[in-house]
Amino acid sequence: MALYTGEDRARSGDLYDDVLGERYSWDSTVPNHATVAVGDIIVLWNGETLLGISALESIKTSSGVKDIHRCPQCQNTEVNPRKTLTPLYRCANTDCNFEFDVPVKEPKEVTRFRGTYEPGWVDMAGALSGRELRQLCVKPRSQNSFRELKWDAVHAALAGKGEALPLGVVEKTEKAIAGGHSTATVRVRRGQANFRKKLLDTYGETCAFSGPTPAVVLEAAHLYSYADTGDHNGGGFLLRRDLHRLFDLGLIAIRPDTLALDVATDVHGYPLYKCLHDQPLAITALSNKQRTWIATHWQMHREP
Repeated sequence: MALYTGEDRARSGDLYDDVLGERYSWDSTVPNHATVAVGDIIVLWNGETLLGISALESIKTSSGVKDIHRCPQCQNTEVNPRKTLTPLYRCANTDCNFEFDVPVKEPKEVTRFRGTYEPGWVDMAGALSGRELRQLCVKPRSQNSFRELKWDAVHAALAGKGEALPLGVVEKTEKAIAGGHSTATVRVRRGQANFRKKLLDTYGETCAFSGPTPAVVLEAAHLYSYADTGDHNGGGFLLRRDLHRLFDLGLIAIRPDTLALDVATDVHGYPLYKCLHDQPLAITALSNKQRTWIATHWQMHREP
């Protein structure tokens, strides 16, 4: 699904509070508003170019009242404000084109949606032009903010650019969410002060994958499903934030037999990560419980 976003994105009134790379908001006045679901691959663009791709991790809904803006002359709702021209508004109805500064406001009960997609976000700004992306829509002439895409065609178009684009990150995230692991393996659980402190006391300021690292960028990584167990007892170690995400997504795993790192080919285009492939862990003295969870993680992400 292609989702249009921009600094001044609005529909018939209120601006939406999008944060590129993290969340996308909409409401029930948006055409096709109910066609997206958790786990869907989404493509963000601004009308001119592709911005990035991710998988929709969650959708939160709430009820509210929205002021619908209408043209004073024809009552059309396509009357979003202009950036520089005056009067501030011009009716988008080509049979009207009335210009005005104050729209008619009509309160309407709506359902609000906020979709989050940060875990699998891959910045692909400029990889495809707006024109190229439109041609990859199921309905290329659609003017809606939500447009169904031919994902296989998008994948092929990006591959045809000859660039090392990490689409595997997106697809891994999609599979993790579809398999019910979004809260278990993708989310970073911050605020676990005692658990993190215990790991710092045990390993010092050391990333288990890359070695000595400032504590400020180290996160407590679980080696088990916190969502399933509901507690912090069990395996864990400290990981640098970027490596934590790659581990959660299975793009970095640990071989249970040798305890060497296995970096998925999806990210071999990045020397920073490729150089970790086949390297030993930077920590020693793992418990049997930690080894058990390392094997479980391996089975989840490496074995069919």
